[in-house]
Amino acid sequence: MTVLVLGASGFLGSHVTRALVQDGQDVRVLLRESSSTKGIDDLDVERHYGGLFDDDALRTAMTGCDVIYYCVVDARMWLRDPAPLFHTNVDGLRNVLDIAAEFSEPRPNVRTGEEVRVGDAISSNSGGPLRKFVFTSTIGTLGRSDTRLVTEEDPRNWTGGGPYIEARVAAEELVLSYAREQGLPAVAMCVATTYGPRDWQPTPHGSMIEMVAKGKMPVSPDFSLEVVGIEDAARAMLLAAEHGRIGERYIVAERFMKVRDINAIAARAAGVSPPRINIPLPVMYGVSFLNDVASKLLRRDFPMARAGTRMSARMSALDHSKAERELGWKPQPIEDSLTRAVDFFLTH
Repeated sequence: MTVLVLGASGFLGSHVTRALVQDGQDVRVLLRESSSTKGIDDLDVERHYGGLFDDDALRTAMTGCDVIYYCVVDARMWLRDPAPLFHTNVDGLRNVLDIAAEFSEPRPNVRTGEEVRVGDAISSNSGGPLRKFVFTSTIGTLGRSDTRLVTEEDPRNWTGGGPYIEARVAAEELVLSYAREQGLPAVAMCVATTYGPRDWQPTPHGSMIEMVAKGKMPVSPDFSLEVVGIEDAARAMLLAAEHGRIGERYIVAERFMKVRDINAIAARAAGVSPPRINIPLPVMYGVSFLNDVASKLLRRDFPMARAGTRMSARMSALDHSKAERELGWKPQPIEDSLTRAVDFFLTH
């Protein structure tokens, strides 16, 4: 099977690429020339170069592919100017979807029952029609509840996550609309906060684990979030290509945890003392307010933006049983992934 990974230089994308190589699949990646490729440099993959708006590069990379894994995300929720978030997460995605739809076999429109296909490039796709488009979404597109576990079927019932969440909601809706109306065989994976090894950049949450492991994090923010091991998340993506139902969403999360408990596990794995001070949400809001004031006055982007604090405060516990039931996905306890993350940060 020939597969294409877009966003293979990122944390999740590199682990998806690694899992595909280990599975014996013929793997292509589409990279920007400027991308750091530490996460995949040891892998035997076919490299293509281009961006989300490079139509020729996209068509070349997609030709003959059975599955496309879309792992491109601009997650910089702290940006003062949200335009890049929408440019990458929505506009770039739309261009990719338009071209991917050209390689899709005709499928009935779920609303009208009529056969739909966007283009005729499928005739040059020697590997046959595109079988699945696996899209990396986020749990930020889901609903919330204080009384029960949230599922994929619950409507989104909260606001205040800022432009990043707005862009990600628009992106997921775009993917699902292409599945409904244009025949794209797409599934959306609502991935929780990921932890694990080979976080080369690192991610913002990975940076916190690194600081905890090195005894440089005296405080923990007092909120909870859904977490999942990075290798478990990658495995869910592969399973979605095999078993995911077109037009459906799947929650990819293992557990709802307080950040202080996450940090305690990391500290224990590193053999250091855990952060002793919990920062309550009101204080976090105050800090993020000062962050935004300083950002505006100094015309610089700082990472403790209020949008991130509001989003963190609105997270709920999730029910991932649909992924278990339909995909055959069974996540491992997060403790193992956190321990492996600590080992990685202490040795690299």
